[in-house]
Amino acid sequence: MNSGTPIRIALVDDHTLVRDGIRALLAVMPQIEVVGEADSGAAALELLEQVQPDLLLLDIGLKDTNGLELTRRLCQLYPRLQVLMLSMYDNLEYVRSSIHAGARGYVLKDSSAREIIAAIEAVAAGGTFYSAEITRRLAEQRQDAAAHNLTPREEQILQMLARGLDSKAMARELAISVRTVETHRLSIRRKLNIDGTAALIRYALSIAPR
Repeated sequence: MNSGTPIRIALVDDHTLVRDGIRALLAVMPQIEVVGEADSGAAALELLEQVQPDLLLLDIGLKDTNGLELTRRLCQLYPRLQVLMLSMYDNLEYVRSSIHAGARGYVLKDSSAREIIAAIEAVAAGGTFYSAEITRRLAEQRQDAAAHNLTPREEQILQMLARGLDSKAMARELAISVRTVETHRLSIRRKLNIDGTAALIRYALSIAPR
């Protein structure tokens, strides 16, 4: 963003009071301009077509769609759009899913005004931002992985899982056999006491570098 150009943002939340509160908070910030708001996924799609903001401040729970699915769709339709999740849920499952969907940040609705504004500025500049509590909990999970003595290759496999690669793609990239990849994945699951592929992928996403 150019220093003299306000960050153009749109608000998407199905609670009028929340939108009113966020809009009032941002109204006094000269570096931020609210260019539109919507209360549903359908309305958000129409709004973005009209105003094309720099950043979308988006709630996870909408009355007609899941905010995570909407994020995935919008990131495909508008590759330059930055999405920042604003949610009442501090569940790391939602955080991981939002990262996977393409969101660049996740802040809680009870965050301080300073933190919300810092999140908007960081994400609009192309960076990432997560609420302090979420950052702490993600760091704890990364430390947990290190504490289980994963080998460098196993850590590499986890990173590839977070990127969405399957065993065949990993084998091609690492120049090893699919069976060897599967052996590493089984070893990771045993060390971390993780049951099933879906749970392993969720874990990989939870400790992925931001």
